[in-house]
Amino acid sequence: MANLGYCGLGIMGYPMARNLARAGNRVAVWSYTKEKCDKLAGEEPNVTACATAAEVANDAECIFLCVGDDAMAEDVILNGLAQTAKPGTVIVDTSTVSPASSIKVGEALTKKGIHFLGAPCTGSKPGAEGGTLTFMIGGEKEVFERVRPYFEVMGKRLYYCGGPGMGLHAKLTQNLILSNILQAFNEGMVLATKAGVDPELMLDILDNSAAKSGLISFKAPYILRRDFSTNFSVKWMHKDIGLMLESANDLNVPLPLTALTQQLFRAAIACGYGEEDFCSTIKVLEGMTGVEVKKV
Repeated sequence: MANLGYCGLGIMGYPMARNLARAGNRVAVWSYTKEKCDKLAGEEPNVTACATAAEVANDAECIFLCVGDDAMAEDVILNGLAQTAKPGTVIVDTSTVSPASSIKVGEALTKKGIHFLGAPCTGSKPGAEGGTLTFMIGGEKEVFERVRPYFEVMGKRLYYCGGPGMGLHAKLTQNLILSNILQAFNEGMVLATKAGVDPELMLDILDNSAAKSGLISFKAPYILRRDFSTNFSVKWMHKDIGLMLESANDLNVPLPLTALTQQLFRAAIACGYGEEDFCSTIKVLEGMTGVEVKKV
């Protein structure tokens, strides 16, 4: 039984921390919302709720976190965990943040003798609940191998991508492709529906053609039944698209399609869909054209 820590109990973090505890580890947890800590501690005997992020690091040998953005991650790690973590502790940030921010955090922790991995994940809420996430890891390989067993409790595919920041470059690339595929699907389905093609027929055609996509096969049924409950929100994908564009600017890589997709996600937020699942972005085009993509 290991002494672990987890910070951030949102849609992803709550089930990830729970899986670590159910694997037989002692897990100290903290979140911005105290009620979530108390709830998890009440459900799982191996979980201890902490009042601060610093308290999580008191006895933990490895600490995971999953928070919303660069500012949150830097605050939790540098102003919280780093204040009490002992030299040799491993901190693993599974959040999707900018590579530059992650590298900066890692350098600050190294000066304290604390190991750091940037390990964003994908798989949304179902993957977090089922322990089937995919992780993309950046940092020292030896450190990753040391804590690999904890990753294996939460995920089924672990990709070591290289040094600091490399896992985040891989994750942002994946989300870039996902967001642009979704936007192409939105446009195509609204066009077909406006023309009078049955959306279910159109989806079947897509699933049996070169346009088949795992993302669309998963998300389309939600759209057709008008279920936009959140697995991964519009606002967080919009945030990730911004990180993609920042990274592209740093590397001098043009991303014209992604820049347009960012504007359409921003339009969805302006329409009030920010907290809904990111497949709800289709409602922007539906509103413009006066059609609804749904089961007939």
